[in-house]
Amino acid sequence: MRKLRVGIIGAGMAFEQLHYPAFQELKDHYEIKAICDINRGKAAEWARRLGLSDADVYTDYMAMVTRDDIDVIDIMVPIELNYKVTEAVAQAISGTKKGIICEKPLAPTLEQAKAHAELPKKYNVPIMIAENYRFNEEVNIIRDLVRTKRVGDIYYFMQNRVACFPCEMGKPNKFPNSPWRQHPDYPGGVIMDTGVHDMAALRHIFGPIDKLQAFGVPLHNGEYAPYASVSVNFRFKSGVVGQFSFFTAGKEMQRPLVGLRIFGTTGMIYLEERDCGFINVAHNDGKSELIPYRPQRGYYNELLNFHKAMTGQEAIAVPPELEYGDTKTILDILRSAKEGSLVSVDAEWDFIPADDAARRAQEQPGRPMM
Repeated sequence: MRKLRVGIIGAGMAFEQLHYPAFQELKDHYEIKAICDINRGKAAEWARRLGLSDADVYTDYMAMVTRDDIDVIDIMVPIELNYKVTEAVAQAISGTKKGIICEKPLAPTLEQAKAHAELPKKYNVPIMIAENYRFNEEVNIIRDLVRTKRVGDIYYFMQNRVACFPCEMGKPNKFPNSPWRQHPDYPGGVIMDTGVHDMAALRHIFGPIDKLQAFGVPLHNGEYAPYASVSVNFRFKSGVVGQFSFFTAGKEMQRPLVGLRIFGTTGMIYLEERDCGFINVAHNDGKSELIPYRPQRGYYNELLNFHKAMTGQEAIAVPPELEYGDTKTILDILRSAKEGSLVSVDAEWDFIPADDAARRAQEQPGRPMM
């Protein structure tokens, strides 16, 4: 099997907690060859752990990406830098056979998101956005349950997402402890950073969104988000309607959680939370199903998909064109909440991947577990 040689840009928590464990699990597919971070000491420590030399440590990513022994550049930088860094790397490797992995969301603004969506064609460079929710097993199972009408035609859904950002500020190895997340230089703060996952999942399950309307409760005691909570009504182009709430500043203490509930003509689908390991299907005739899944498999599945794409076996499941819609949805929610307006979402970009590689990766037999 051909190993893809990787250069890392950004040696922070996203690399340590998310990408590195997946690379380790896929060590017969990938080999990390170099690492770059503005903090040279952090990059050097990782180089030591990875068995790399001092020559493989960089503070300037442009000096790293042109190396002949690198096939993939994995970009994990603060959100406001995602487009800037990806565009510079894409331009530098244009005309080669190298590819790019970039963390979500693909850009902090609509203008940059549009430009990012055009990068693969502009520079003829394969790019995957590491939106792990589109690769998570539970999301793909629910998508299939909806598409195969396991509970009939879908009437509506309701989802409540709670992320107590203040609870983890100041805690080591927690994402809210990052200064750039506490004082974000991009719209929405944690609503963009975390909520984009939920938009990716909902769009993956139900497809393009027709219109939305959002309302927010302003956050007065912190900079990490403009709203303590937002509540959004959706109408999808499929005709499905639903409601999504995101609470950034507190806890949901009662069990079971509201989670994601999807109501159909013959029953309902219920996912309490992403790590619970089971999807509940309750039928109107009294029968029920408990469908198991392995939590947090998105990081593995996305890297597996990218390896297959780079070796000509399948298409990239989450290219920038697709992630553009997820990012735009968050920006539309923020605009609607601010203006009190009804916003059209997928009027122009209705991108659907030609190859549903994420689901195929999820179904591949014999994959090792984390």
